[in-house]
Amino acid sequence: MRKKNIAILGSTGSIGCSTLEVIRHLADRFHVSYLTAHRNIDLLTEQIARFKPHGVVVLEERNAAALRERIGTATEILSGVDGILEIVTRADVDLVLSSLVGFAGLAPTLAAIRAGKDIALANKETLVVGGEIIMKTVQESGVRLTPVDSEHSAILQCLQGEDPKSIGRLILTASGGPFLHLDRKHFGTITRAQALNHPTWRMGNKITIDSATLMNKGLEVIEAFWLFGIPHEQIEVVIHPQSIIHSMVEFVDGSIKAQLGVPDMKIPIQYALTYPDRPAAPYRRVDFGALREMTFFPPDLEKFRCLALAYRALKRGGTAPAVLNAANERAVELFLDERIPFSTIPSLIQEALEAHTPAPVVTMDDLVRADREARDFITRHASAAVSY
Repeated sequence: MRKKNIAILGSTGSIGCSTLEVIRHLADRFHVSYLTAHRNIDLLTEQIARFKPHGVVVLEERNAAALRERIGTATEILSGVDGILEIVTRADVDLVLSSLVGFAGLAPTLAAIRAGKDIALANKETLVVGGEIIMKTVQESGVRLTPVDSEHSAILQCLQGEDPKSIGRLILTASGGPFLHLDRKHFGTITRAQALNHPTWRMGNKITIDSATLMNKGLEVIEAFWLFGIPHEQIEVVIHPQSIIHSMVEFVDGSIKAQLGVPDMKIPIQYALTYPDRPAAPYRRVDFGALREMTFFPPDLEKFRCLALAYRALKRGGTAPAVLNAANERAVELFLDERIPFSTIPSLIQEALEAHTPAPVVTMDDLVRADREARDFITRHASAAVSY
């Protein structure tokens, strides 16, 4: 079996690092052709030494120059967005693992699809913002797009061998994040450190904050809409703090399939890379004796307003999800920079959505324009936003 050449976009992030761990034990199946990083050239240097890619891309040229001084010319070093767009279209790439953060993942993923590359998608914002364009291009290009998110991986696994017409509803599970049991009257005093202390998963800063607001689940609802073609009324969210059931599918006869596993992203990453195969893996197993219980309850949409806002944006359609995503990204940036309180995040997003008139998505320019306008709106209105 010929090894697949893989490009990992965002190799120094949590998903990128986990992907490289998966590839280490699947060395007979994959060769790392390209890696990309934002600014962590220390870790990237280690990854180059271990996996010997053909080339790497660093977002800023000054960091690329510093990397060239370290490692010389044995490995090609490119920089910037143009460098990423270049490597995802090269002939020595079969599969692109897209784990860039936020809106930045859309253009490279689209370029890779148009170039005929299969996609393992860990960047949910790509489908949130550009789902219509992305899925249309996937069909036209004849490539395979496989989700990496544990929730969508779970649904994909539950749907194997099933008739799509038999689907009753999709049920996405959510851990509830670090503030599941905190009264919302205290949300205004939540600190950056508290919001980044997730009880179950270890992830990058942006997605950890999204988990704390439940916006990550809202984005996943929109992603599921595009991946599986299910109306938003048939996509539900349930809180499951133990994070053992990663999602479920209910069928029209009342039967429910659930996919279970320990909360370890290497499992859905491997499934996305090897789909439809399921090779053996050395990861932890669920210890049901130690687990003792699994609990479920509905999300509080007044407490976690971001989830309700995501449903609203999906229902409105057009450029509304792009505005939702951009407003959230900018608001999360401001919170991480300690410039707004945690409780202001959903208020700002709601204001941006209410100020926006959705337009049809025809080209990438439509999405870029909506994204830019939403970010500018949040920046202008941040100081005057009303929180809980």
